[in-house]
Amino acid sequence: MRPRSKRIACLIAGLSLRLATAAVPAEAPRPPLTLEGVKVEPASPRPDTLYHLTVTLKNAGTQAASSLEFVVKVNGQELAAYQKRLYLTPVEPGATRELRLFNFWSTETGRPAPADRRLKVEVTLARASWVRKAARDGAEVWTPTGEIPGLPLTRSVTLTMAK
Repeated sequence: MRPRSKRIACLIAGLSLRLATAAVPAEAPRPPLTLEGVKVEPASPRPDTLYHLTVTLKNAGTQAASSLEFVVKVNGQELAAYQKRLYLTPVEPGATRELRLFNFWSTETGRPAPADRRLKVEVTLARASWVRKAARDGAEVWTPTGEIPGLPLTRSVTLTMAK
């Protein structure tokens, strides 16, 4: 290969590499507090069944997380029990914690059993705060130190109701 041809080939290869890496979008950084899972029991209920809802949270931050605000929807309908409620359970730094949320019924007035027997349960961790723990006058005091970035996060699970 002639020197000029070699330089052109190198330029084309370098340009191709730059274009290829520029076209790949960078992954968004993972938030420090994540909603790792949603568990709904029983897995195959009937109409008028009481569900038990549990979420798993993972704190990869350096502070405890608390003041957890959830939005829960069943087949697109928001459950009123979660409006204006905060869970003050702390999730320590580096910890993974299961948190039991409110129970709910598979069917309710205004939310009958779905015709396709599929029940989609969607849980959103809408907001949370970093907190600092201190002892004051023999009591444990938790002070919010700021909103946790990267929220809201949503996970869902779809169940099939038994006949």
